[in-house]
Amino acid sequence: MPVKNRFAALHAEITGWRQDIHAHPEILYETHRTSAFVAEKLTEFGCDEVVAGIGRTGVVGLIKGKTDRLGKVVGLRADMDALPMQEQTGIAYASKVDGAMHACGHDGHTAMLLGAAKYLAETRNFDGCVAVIFQPAEEGGNGALAMVQDGMMERWNIQEIYGMHNSPGLPVGTFALRKGPLLAAVDFFTIEIVGRGGHAAQPQQTVDPTLMGTQLHLALQSIVSRNVDPTERAVLSVTSFQTGADVYNVIPHTATLKGTVRTFDPKVQDTIEARMQAVAQGIAATHGGEVRLDYQRITPATINSDAQAGFAEEVAKAVVGGCEEAPLVMGGEDFSYMLQARPGAFIMVGNGDSAALHHPEYDFNDDAIPYGSSFLSELIERRMPAA
Repeated sequence: MPVKNRFAALHAEITGWRQDIHAHPEILYETHRTSAFVAEKLTEFGCDEVVAGIGRTGVVGLIKGKTDRLGKVVGLRADMDALPMQEQTGIAYASKVDGAMHACGHDGHTAMLLGAAKYLAETRNFDGCVAVIFQPAEEGGNGALAMVQDGMMERWNIQEIYGMHNSPGLPVGTFALRKGPLLAAVDFFTIEIVGRGGHAAQPQQTVDPTLMGTQLHLALQSIVSRNVDPTERAVLSVTSFQTGADVYNVIPHTATLKGTVRTFDPKVQDTIEARMQAVAQGIAATHGGEVRLDYQRITPATINSDAQAGFAEEVAKAVVGGCEEAPLVMGGEDFSYMLQARPGAFIMVGNGDSAALHHPEYDFNDDAIPYGSSFLSELIERRMPAA
């Protein structure tokens, strides 16, 4: 079963939705215009139920099949939020909002799911119900967790959940996924170093937090290489180093390091956090300073369920004739919270030779729309075949 002919006919319309959303990006939970647009379209399509305000600004639409013999409900999720970046694409439908842009393709994800929803509401060629889920705040706001905590899974009795993300570099018309771990857990850390400031010409009278910070930065790099099994994957990156002074002749009183840790195994996560605490305390004690580590676990690893990932692979092969094995990626995705709540899978769809995600020149490739919408709708029709 190749790409559905219906999506070739709908391509221009869905592209128009996508480009409209692209021109009006909204950040985190402030997806008021986008959420209203989505809710309006779902109502127009004839969805049996449309509910806004799930997880603050999320939207859920329920579409019932021709029959409901088994009471099965499958969820399909797309994210809606943009990034706080300045767009540099120069395209006709570029962002009209200063300091915000769809640099990760969530406009495309939303449009593809809207296209699938329109088709499913027209045909209803399945047994059971599909919940189309439009989520805010994927980019650092844990909107998926907010929707789960709002009781979404229980309210609509969702039993399985599937999500999709575009992948620059993967050819258009191609899908990729893997069973088990796919995307890493995301942790953020802040290390506050307190010394004793003073005159730069009299360092012996100070406890230099800059010196402690530089030694700590180097020492942190040994944690992964000397404390984590080489067969495991882990990343520890210090991304910011700031001191409490910005002049030539002052040794500051404080310094701050910030960064991120990426892992797949909670035991590795625990090891890294514990070693960071020990290393930081040891260096501070050596120099007579103080240190405080604030370690935040932002999102867990995205782990596909074997059965659901295997099924999604079969659907991808049915739509385009094949499915590549996705590599492990150290980036994170809060769809992991939905996968913790219900079995499911996250699949990548090719975006072609585009700029990288989170790049100011990135744009979602509209040629990918028929493939993504076909996959989502075919997944429902195969997972819940009509009587």
